[in-house]
Amino acid sequence: MTVRVGVVGTGIMGADHSNTLHRHVSGAAVTMVADLDLARAREVAAALPDVRATDDGFALIGDPAVDAVVVASADATHADLAVAAVQAGKPVMCEKPLAPTLPECRRVVEAELAAVGAGGPPLVSVGFMRRFDPGYLELRSALEAGACGTPLLVHCVSRGVASGPGSTSESSVIGSAIHELDTVPWLLDAPVVEVSWHAPRSTAVVPDMQDPQLLLLRTADGALTTVEVFLNARYGYDIRCEVVGDRGTLALTNPARMVADADRRRATGYPADWRPRFADAYRLELQAWVDAVAADRPPPLATARDGLIADAVADAVITSMHDGGRTVAVEPPAR
Repeated sequence: MTVRVGVVGTGIMGADHSNTLHRHVSGAAVTMVADLDLARAREVAAALPDVRATDDGFALIGDPAVDAVVVASADATHADLAVAAVQAGKPVMCEKPLAPTLPECRRVVEAELAAVGAGGPPLVSVGFMRRFDPGYLELRSALEAGACGTPLLVHCVSRGVASGPGSTSESSVIGSAIHELDTVPWLLDAPVVEVSWHAPRSTAVVPDMQDPQLLLLRTADGALTTVEVFLNARYGYDIRCEVVGDRGTLALTNPARMVADADRRRATGYPADWRPRFADAYRLELQAWVDAVAADRPPPLATARDGLIADAVADAVITSMHDGGRTVAVEPPAR
């Protein structure tokens, strides 16, 4: 069975998903793309065979030539589009975050529950692609095998070249650190129970937002995690993760990079954004999603509830941000 996929959003992420689905995911055919910028949608459609473009994401969801939907539009649109897909009975893979606020996330979860019932097959998947990254998977397997003993500390670093237009201190958490807020409990198999937010002086590059930020997370197993989020580090896209245990440490190694030797100097290049670093993760995630949709079984991706839980942690971090960095307990969402 070929799964006919519609992609809502044709910016950097949506265009990349469309290309990956077409070139690297078996059993998938992109049939339609949508973007409020119709010219941009048409440009993406023109690069693929037999793809139609529209400026209406809801029309795409309702189109009979679309079996399943990828939502890669602006964060503020995620909840409405995901709910529309659920109400149309179509599987949807929504990029992170599931929604920018807790009430919106709850609305998606409730809509899915109303559509499929308690215990029914989920329709919503969330794009926490690090769960498919070979490096993170190897790290998780080593932790499960006890390779470093009992985890005591986790150190996460998330650095980028430059923040996007309109970025804020809050959006740094919900739009970027949200990856670590999902990854850390996934790695440790323990939920985040309390958080606090801290910051040094901010870079002069973005005077209107706090960058970098440092988050402290405590998980139910007693481990403490530091998360550095620095969107305007400028030197390159750099993701790191180290787990310190009572018998050793485990850390992600950097992916293969070009090393240039010249003029008695050695230089190592960094990617400009996330696409080269996580290309395998996105491909494997989309393949797993398409395979599950084709087989009519639950996708092995993060669920709507996982997205809600990550948002609950982000909400606690932002509460701490606005309250002098005090420690805030994370309220687990009711089932």
